[in-house]
Parts: sequence; C-alpha cells; structure tokens
Amino acid sequence: MSRAEPPQQEFRNCGSIRVFLQGAVGGKKSSANLAPAELKMRVRKAAQALKKKEKKAKYLKQIKAGTAAQRSSLNRIARPTVNFKTERAGRSRSGADGPLERGYTLRAKWSLFVASMILILAGSLTAHFTQTTRGIRIQDVRFTGTNGTQMSALLYIPMNATAKTPAAAILAVHGYINSRETQDGFAIEFSRRGYVVLALDQTGHGYSAPPAFANGFGGPDGLKYLRSLDIVDKDNVGLEGHSMGGWTVLAAAAAFPNDYKAIVLEGSSTGAPFAAEGTPQYPRNLALVYSKYDEFSQLMWGVPRAQNVSESKKLWKVFGVREPIQADKIYGSAEDGTARVLYTPAITHPMDHISPQAIGYSVDWFQRNLKGGAPQPADHQIWYWKEVGTLVALVGFIALLLGTFEVLLTLPYFAQLSQAPAPANDARIWRWWLVLAFTTFVPVLTFYRFFHWGGLWLKASTMFPQSITNQIVVWAVLNGIITLAVTFLLRRKAVFTTRWLPSVLISLLTVSVGYAALALADFLFKVDFRFWVVALKLMSSTQFKYFFVYLIPFVAFFVVVMRGVHAGLSVKGDNAAKQYLSNVAGLSLGFLVFLAVEYFPLFINGQLLTPSEPLNTIVAIQFLPLLAICAVIGTFTYRRTNSYLPGALISALFVTWYIIAGQATQAMVG
Repeated sequence: MSRAEPPQQEFRNCGSIRVFLQGAVGGKKSSANLAPAELKMRVRKAAQALKKKEKKAKYLKQIKAGTAAQRSSLNRIARPTVNFKTERAGRSRSGADGPLERGYTLRAKWSLFVASMILILAGSLTAHFTQTTRGIRIQDVRFTGTNGTQMSALLYIPMNATAKTPAAAILAVHGYINSRETQDGFAIEFSRRGYVVLALDQTGHGYSAPPAFANGFGGPDGLKYLRSLDIVDKDNVGLEGHSMGGWTVLAAAAAFPNDYKAIVLEGSSTGAPFAAEGTPQYPRNLALVYSKYDEFSQLMWGVPRAQNVSESKKLWKVFGVREPIQADKIYGSAEDGTARVLYTPAITHPMDHISPQAIGYSVDWFQRNLKGGAPQPADHQIWYWKEVGTLVALVGFIALLLGTFEVLLTLPYFAQLSQAPAPANDARIWRWWLVLAFTTFVPVLTFYRFFHWGGLWLKASTMFPQSITNQIVVWAVLNGIITLAVTFLLRRKAVFTTRWLPSVLISLLTVSVGYAALALADFLFKVDFRFWVVALKLMSSTQFKYFFVYLIPFVAFFVVVMRGVHAGLSVKGDNAAKQYLSNVAGLSLGFLVFLAVEYFPLFINGQLLTPSEPLNTIVAIQFLPLLAICAVIGTFTYRRTNSYLPGALISALFVTWYIIAGQATQAMVG
C-alpha cells in the first residue's frame, strides 16, 4: 500500500460524503499522486464547502416555510455564505432553490415606494385637472381682515371673469373643524358655471389666524375682500356656507345687507346659537338645504328629528308662515329678496359635502338668482373626480410611508433594526380573545366620558390652544394608562427588539418624506390628500409650533398601545393577512361597531342613539380610518423589525400632524 492510501481510508469512513470529497480532491486515481499533507488540506476544504452548502440548504428550507419578514431576514443571513450567482427568479443555475440576488431584492424593496409615488401623482393630477377644467385658475390668497387678522382662502377664477367682464361671485365657507378645501365640491361646480368663488378659511381654521369664532368667523372680511376684486360683478354676489360656515355667511349678510343677492345654508340655521334671528326679509333670497338625517336638528332648528324640520316654528318665522313648510316649494319673491325654499336630501350632516343632491340644490338656487355665468343642468357634475383623485393620493401617501420605511431599512445604519418577528402567543386561547375584546371596546366605551372630561380639564390655552385636540389628548392619555395597567396584569412574555435611536431617526425620516410629498402636491397642483371628512393638510407655521407640544402625549399613547397590541395579538404561525386583520380589528373595529350603533337609530327613527353628542359622534368617524391606518403601519413595521417602536413613532407623528392641521385653534396664540 502506498503512502497516499491512508488518507483514502478517511474517504471511506466519510460514508455518504465520500463521492463529494473524492470529486473535490480529484477522485481516487488522481488522489493517489498527492502528498498526504496536501490531500488532508483538500479534504478539510471540501468538508467546509459541504458544510456551507448544507447550511444554505437549511436556510432556504426555512425561507420557503417562513413569512415574508422571516424570508427577508433569513436571506440577509444566508446571502454572505453563498458564493455563486443566482437567477432573477431566485433559482441557481443548477436548478436548486437559491436566495434572491441582491439587485432583485433591492428592486423589490423599492417597488412599494415607486408604486406609492405613482398613486400620489395619478391622484393629484386627477384632482388638479378636475378643479381646473375649462381653464379655471386657482389662487391661494392671503388678506388682512379685522384687527389685522390674517385670512386665508382659495380663489377660483373662471376664464370669463376679467376686469373688463366682471363675473358673478360666491363666498363659500366650510363648517366647524374643517377648512377651505372641504367646500371643493361646491367651488368646482360654481366655478364651472362661470362664477368666481372664494373658498374661505374661517378664523382659527386652516391657514387663517386664530382665534376661532372671532370677527364673525371671518365672514364679513371674506365678503369685503371678494367684492374688492375687479373681476367680480358686485351686483351679483352669493353666499354659501355649511354648518358653522352658514353662521359665517350670515354674519357677512348682517354686516353688509345690501352687498349680496342670495344665500344658501347647508345644514345650518339662522338665530341662536351664533347668528341673528331670521325674518321673512333676512337673509335675502334664502335656500335652506337641511338633510333628513342631520345630527344637529335640535341645536339648529329646535326639533328633535331633522326629518321634522318643516314643523320648526323657528323656521316658520324665516319663511313668514304658520304651517308646516313644503319642501321644494319656493315662497316669497326674488325681486324683493324674500324668496325662500327648503330642500331635504336623505343624507347626514357631514355628507352634505359629498352629496350630488346637496350640491345640485345650491347650483340651481344661484342660477336662479344670480345673473351671468354659464348655466348648466344642476345634476351635470364632475366634482367627485377630485374626491376620487385625492383619495387615491391619500392611499398613495400611506403606501409611501410604508415604502419609505422599507427602503430605509436597506441602509447600513438602519439594517440593525431588521429582525424577524417573535410572536408572543402560541395560539388563540381565551387570553388572546380577552385582549382583542379589550383593545376593541374599551376605547369606544370611554369615548364620550373621556371627551367630556377633556373639555373640563384641558381648556384651550396658549400652551394647548385647540379644544377638540385637547379632548382627544385626554382620551388618548387615559386609555394609554388603562392599557398599561391591563398589560401589566396580563404579564405577556413578549420579546421585542427595541433600539430607540435608530427607531426615532427612521420614523422621522419616513414621515418627513411623506410631508415633502404633500408639500410638492400642494405646490404643483393645489391639492391635499383627503376623502370626505378625512383630510391631511400641510401645517401652518403656528400649527407647526404646537405640533411638538401635542406630539408628546400621542407618542406615549401609541408606544403603550402598539406594545400591547403586538404582545397580546401576535400569534406564532400567522400569515400576513391574519396579522393585519387581527391588529386592524383590535384598533378600529370598536369604532365601526360604535358608529353603527349610533347611526342605525338615526336612519330608523331620526335620532342618534346618543342625541346629545352630535359633534363628538361626527368626530369619531375619523377615528375609524385613522386607527386602521395606524394598525397597518404598526403591523408592517413590526413584521420587519420585531419592534413596536417604529410603528408607534410613525403613527404618533402622522396622527399629531393630521389633527393639528385639521382642527380649529380656539385660543389666541403668539
């Protein structure tokens, strides 16, 4: 036996790997010519290569069986040990399963970001072309009102309105805790018919300076400014306002009784609490659009049910009658300013903004009472395409937050956050269902009570200047405390990866990219991201200053809640769909049930289940989509980081921005 044969015995002892090792050292025949030391070295190298190959195969098996987040994490682990190229589809040239090649993985991570930008661009362009149809120009204007108050508005200028050919004009004003863009359905249809439109921000709303309710809500200043424009026919000016916007235009009508020809009140009223009492002569040529399911009928017209508004004695005084008013019948005479009509579409108070009927009634009334313009059938409307466009852009914005987060995780500094999730629950036992019930129903069961306490404990001040925001803060803080206590009692053994500094930085960058996208859309297209009552706007400089004050309690709330949700509802083996559905249900299902319970009686017998809470019930509508969005953000980030921190921080930044920009500022601020 030659000296080269003893190592060959090692091959025989290797059993199943004999063939592999023989190939690595050149086979039996060639190995006989090798020195023992060199042969042993080749054996060691071959064994190391086999070990790497087995390790890679193990990872690939886990990748195939794991979740998307686990596959991403395992690919990052497996990739450095692999030393050969793979196909685009993730298969090796030999046909065996291989990890995704780096270039393809990066493209996949950018796909959501790119798709979100496409959605934002497509939605913004749709909204822009809808509101600028027929050559309409939109200007973002600022002017100085009473006591130096800076006022904000959007001015819609149709092509027929010039200094040489002045056009009829309409002052359009939104309701409480809304802004000028809320009236875009009305503004688009008015301007398409040749009317100049000034969509005003009330004082303390949008970009008009606080405090809210000051200077007749800004109505007199808005009318004065509109009539000062040389493109406006001063003998043909109309007024339109929704809810508190109705009181705004009524204040303008009272201040300048001879400076307008007709008025439309949408879901509003004359008289108490905030307007002068109506008479057969005041206001001039009135159309009242009051929905059958309006939540404020008791406050506005003194009747428990809006469907009985025709029996309101307060309204009789305005119409100059002593019997129930007939809907759609015109009373009085337009020539002497006493024309009156009541319209009652079958919708709710906030739905006036997106109702073809409500908008159509306004269009018809002004076409009857204002001269000039380009009359069209009242039901010939296109405004809803802008609503579709801004909804698409809003969806794109949420996708942008997720896509930005995904891309940032690929950067070296943020790669430390990438971890596969470690669910805390083995199965859905009674404890899981208890947590779901708690997260679902406690926030809504405490909603009215905590809002009431917020109004008493945290009144508008120079430190916390927004009344409704203060109520939301108290609700959030108290629910956070309850959640913290329940989490402690249940003592869930959840393992999270908590890295504060990179979590804070990635959250700030993620939301900053979203803010930049909205700023660009506003600059290029004069649009924001919204649908119905859900509206995301840029903040004014004053709002931005108080953003940081309100951010602190919202960060505390979301950190506690997101930790509780992921610790209590994450289940081992759940796929992505189950994780998202569980968390969305935990955060928002309660408000869906809450709103259904409140509104079902309204549509059946004409009253909310809690008729004394119309404003807070309408505010609660926004909680449903907002908390669902936060659940999606929290789940998306948790699945990639095994942490509640990024989702909580992004949600806190987003929600604080959303609320601050959209709420009224009641206190005078510096």
